[in-house]
Amino acid sequence: MDFLTEWITNIIIFILLATVIDMLLPNSNLQKYVKVVVSLLLITIILSPIMKIFSTDFESAIASISSFQGNVDEKRMENLIELQKKEIQASQHAYILEQTAVQLKVDAEEELMEQYGMKIAEIEIEAEEMDENLSPEDLQSITVRVADHGDEDDAVAVVKEVKIDTAEPLPSEQNIRKIGEITTFLSDKWNVPKAVIEVFIEGGT
Repeated sequence: MDFLTEWITNIIIFILLATVIDMLLPNSNLQKYVKVVVSLLLITIILSPIMKIFSTDFESAIASISSFQGNVDEKRMENLIELQKKEIQASQHAYILEQTAVQLKVDAEEELMEQYGMKIAEIEIEAEEMDENLSPEDLQSITVRVADHGDEDDAVAVVKEVKIDTAEPLPSEQNIRKIGEITTFLSDKWNVPKAVIEVFIEGGT
């Protein structure tokens, strides 16, 4: 309501001012130009509310577009940061598992070779909780692949005569028994439950 009152007041004041100017000007060609200018100014004053509405809408539209673009950029940046965070965590987890596997191999390989004549070919670890200080309780499964220590020499050795003794257990039975013994040894050595450890003998069961 105040805006409407101010608008009407401006129109009345301008008309009165234009009338006074028209009365003061002498009759000449200059009077025509003054009337044109006054008419244009009057039209501008009359149309000022409409111009103001359009100006406000334009500014609101620009502000909404800028706000929307800012939200999109912020969301995209958050997604990018989250993706990089996951990649870093995955890399750290892989490194922790690799270092843990190396440590387990170092701890057990020498005694394993002395007692069973076997070497550790590969260790694969799965763990739910990831921490720099990974404890045995955090390990879900340990897959150990072992091989005879003299496998490299067997590849170039001369083929020997094969003798079959029915009194001796079959190779598969020997492997099963050896797997059980190695599993027990590793469980005691690493202080983890035997159910977590799975042993494979390369070339065997």
